[in-house]
Amino acid sequence: RWIDSRTARCEPPSHASKARTRSCLPVPSLAMDSAEVTDTPEVPPILAPLCAVFRRYLKSCSLRYTSERADVLAAVMDMDDLFDADSLLMKMRGDGKDVSKATVYRTLRLLQDAGIVTPFMLLDAKVTHYQLAYGRDPSDYMVCVQTGELVPLQCDEVVQLRERLAEQMGWTTVGHRFVIYGVSPAASNEDSRSESSQRT
Repeated sequence: RWIDSRTARCEPPSHASKARTRSCLPVPSLAMDSAEVTDTPEVPPILAPLCAVFRRYLKSCSLRYTSERADVLAAVMDMDDLFDADSLLMKMRGDGKDVSKATVYRTLRLLQDAGIVTPFMLLDAKVTHYQLAYGRDPSDYMVCVQTGELVPLQCDEVVQLRERLAEQMGWTTVGHRFVIYGVSPAASNEDSRSESSQRT
C-alpha cells in the first residue's frame, strides 16, 4: 500500500506496482520549497501514516493487510463525524466497492483495537457508532440523557488539558473523546410543563 499525497489514502497495490515501496510515502513537508508542492493540498501529517499504523497492528496479530481492509480504512477516513457500520457499508457499496457486511464489522473491530477509531454509544441507540480518533480534530459532545439530543462541542481548554496531562506522563496524543451527559434546557422545560399540568 502507499499514500497518494493528494488524497491521503492508502491505495491497494496492483501487479505492476510490486517494485514500489510497501511503506506509506511521507506527506510533503511544509518546509519544502513551494515549487515542490504545487497543486498539492495540505494534508494533516498524522493522517498519512494511518495505513502504516494499521499494517503494523495487523502484523502484530499475524493478519494480512488486504485490499478489503484498506478499502474500509479509506472509507472510514472519508466519514464525517459519527457513523455506524451499516452507514459505512452503504457508503462503500454506493462507491462501487464489493464488500460484505461481515468484512466491515470485523475491520471496524480491528481498527478499534488498533486505536484508529473509537466506539461511541448514543443513548437508546441499538447500534454502536464510531468516530475516527487518530489524527482527527477532536469531536466532543453534550448528550441529553432524556431526549438523546447530541450537541457538538469545541473547547480549546479540553485540548490544552489533554496535551498538558499527556506531556506530564511523557505520552504523545493522537486523539481524545470528551462527552458531557446532562439534561438539555428543552427537556427541562418540558418536564416543568408536565409537572405543572399534573398539578392543575
